[in-house]
Amino acid sequence: MVAKWRDSVAVKTRFFEAHGNDVLRAAQLLAEGFRHGGRLYTMGNGGSSCDAAHVAVEFQHPVTAGRPALPAHNLAQDMAMLTAVGNDVGFDEVFARQMPGLVKAGDMVLGVSTSGNSRNVLRGLEAAHDLQASTLALAGGDGGAMARSASVDLTLLVDSDSIHRIQETHVAIYHVLWDLVHSLLADDRPARASAPKGRTP
Repeated sequence: MVAKWRDSVAVKTRFFEAHGNDVLRAAQLLAEGFRHGGRLYTMGNGGSSCDAAHVAVEFQHPVTAGRPALPAHNLAQDMAMLTAVGNDVGFDEVFARQMPGLVKAGDMVLGVSTSGNSRNVLRGLEAAHDLQASTLALAGGDGGAMARSASVDLTLLVDSDSIHRIQETHVAIYHVLWDLVHSLLADDRPARASAPKGRTP
């Protein structure tokens, strides 16, 4: 048990020591989008879908007093849309088909995939890029197709072959991103009302 805990800490430490500047770049990209009226869209599969949903709710419903809600939407939450596209077109297109009706130039789209090879997430990022949205990816291992795609502006890559360690580090990354984005936006507007009571972390 101690060995696993140490490994978990070590993977996260290595990531932030090696990629701290990339995390800051990602935060700057998101902050710039929000600053100009952009909306964040997130997507993933399985556990990564849960992480994508977590990212969206953190921005939409902030837990920290004085930090305002920022527009974010999880693309996996509409089951009617997912099943319609999956049945009629194919599961690879469940995110890409949502882009034209939702995403505009200046928006931000975040794809989460431990392997970087989730075809539907990559197709979503490609469709978002074609619409002139900023595109980010959280991945692991060698980053797969997402790390090599010209449609992804920035990939934050966790150097591990353990799905658990990758997912744990993704959680740390997006919480740090959330904090950095709000810090970058803090000078742009006055503090607003505190987060609603009863917020569940």
